[in-house]
Amino acid sequence: GEGPPDTLATATSAADGSFDFSYDLPANPGAVLYLLASNTTAPPDPGAVTLASVLGRASIPADLVVNERTTVASAYAMTQFTENGVIAGRAPGLQNAAGMVRNLVDLSSGDISPVLAGSPNGSDTSTRETFNSLANMIAACIASPGSQCPALFSAATPPGKPAPANTFQAMVDINLNPWQNVATLMALSSLPPAPYQPARTSAPDAWTLALRFVGDGVSMDGPGNIAIDHEGSLWVTNNYEFKPTAVQPVCGAENLLRFTPTGEYVAGSPYTGGGLSGAGFGIDIDPFGDVWVANFGFAAPPPDCPEPFQPVHNTVSQFHHDGTPVSPSSTARSGAGGGYTQGGISFPQGTVADDQGNIWIANCQGDSVTQYPGGDPNRAQEFTNIGVSKPFGVARAKNGDIFVAGVASDTVAELRPDGSPAPGSPFSGGGMSNPLGIAVDSRDNAWVANSGLIDIPCPQVNPGSLGGSVTLIANGQPTNFTGGGLTIPWGIAVDGNDTVWVANFAGQRLSQFCGADPSKCPAGFTTGQAISPAVSGYGFDGLVRNTGVAVQANPGVYEMVTYVGLAAPVTRAAPRPRPQQTIPRFTG
Repeated sequence: GEGPPDTLATATSAADGSFDFSYDLPANPGAVLYLLASNTTAPPDPGAVTLASVLGRASIPADLVVNERTTVASAYAMTQFTENGVIAGRAPGLQNAAGMVRNLVDLSSGDISPVLAGSPNGSDTSTRETFNSLANMIAACIASPGSQCPALFSAATPPGKPAPANTFQAMVDINLNPWQNVATLMALSSLPPAPYQPARTSAPDAWTLALRFVGDGVSMDGPGNIAIDHEGSLWVTNNYEFKPTAVQPVCGAENLLRFTPTGEYVAGSPYTGGGLSGAGFGIDIDPFGDVWVANFGFAAPPPDCPEPFQPVHNTVSQFHHDGTPVSPSSTARSGAGGGYTQGGISFPQGTVADDQGNIWIANCQGDSVTQYPGGDPNRAQEFTNIGVSKPFGVARAKNGDIFVAGVASDTVAELRPDGSPAPGSPFSGGGMSNPLGIAVDSRDNAWVANSGLIDIPCPQVNPGSLGGSVTLIANGQPTNFTGGGLTIPWGIAVDGNDTVWVANFAGQRLSQFCGADPSKCPAGFTTGQAISPAVSGYGFDGLVRNTGVAVQANPGVYEMVTYVGLAAPVTRAAPRPRPQQTIPRFTG
């Protein structure tokens, strides 16, 4: 629920810091438990030093450690659910965020967790050092409360808002504005006693925390895009069959990945069948809970992927929420006939389901968009001559319109639910250049990621020139924005505050822009203004060729990446019953 938290128990620690109490578990099975430990005497002020540990609900250890590390982990994971040091929020986001805490810290020891300590994190990326440096900021405050606590609170103060009242809220505010006072905070983290090592020796691009996940480590190779369901599970397309080194040419993947909100494979994942074949950027979940995947047909050319195993480029797959395939299951390796082919499917990419359950697929080679009315491929309609060439990204608006980005035409089309063009469509100008991803905010404005370079091979490729920008289409008027570390922007998403997030194909960074509602942005920022640092964005050395972003992708190698607590949550409605249909059902 969204009400205030209830106090279950209190205690005062002994001189050695030990404490003991008992409590009754709340009747609500979704209740999230957390622990706050605050100083009761000055200096600097009672409560100014507040440590935290979010316990969640399941498998709570009998022995707990509350320290600087648990405070950082709790603050970052719960950033979007914390205000004035109080944690509250709606399901399932609150519970999923609580689960992320254990990816950063061990609740029973207060040490970093096995996920953060080992590969593909640990010494493989800078996150462990950044995490320890954040914890050292709190340690410096505790060691010298009269001077370092006020310095920490000052550096963490959000633009135009009051300073945090305690160390827990200070960590929350740093994650809300990770671009701010980076050097000052680095200096604070280096002050004695700095007990947590290894720590950073130089300032980061921004004070973000990012983690990598690999599933089982032997099935994911080139994840392409993400769809998030009503439970917070991540459904991920997979470009290639797994090979142990990224430089090995391979055939297209024939699996669909599903991760829990905390980064592990869901039981039974990866899923197979349904005609999956080298899926790319196209994936979405319809209002009835089914997952739709566009099979672009990624694969190395012969002889690296022999001709008998070359994937087809003209199918779409459908899966139930439990991973059961609905579409025919034959593939290039097991025989022709897999997936749905109706409606002129040709090198399909962007895929979106509207509120009526209609499925829209961008045909990158066909210069068209296919609609499956109600998810029925037997009633397929193909819309041509819509003013885009090599359509790639597709997004839906609340009013039922569909936006389509044309990579080769530098245009965006807006289609009514019946496939007819909206007034002024297609839109051009506004800096649009090789547009790829597209997203729509709560006001039905379209935001377009302009790669300025990438031309999708469906099948030909034309050279481009390096660039990169974001275009806002509002009331039919395109406006261009740059900055924020944009480097070949590809995927784009809008969060629950209408803030815009951009995945960059190059440069190992994420970019953030102020959205249509400046009141939800840091004070002083206006719509379209870059928030992330201009040169670096939110850099992370664990990113490789980033394409998809879903206010939680990263193809090219073998990892999924999450920036912890950075974006306002987006809630997807629970599936509703599917109306009676005539879709032929297949199993495989």
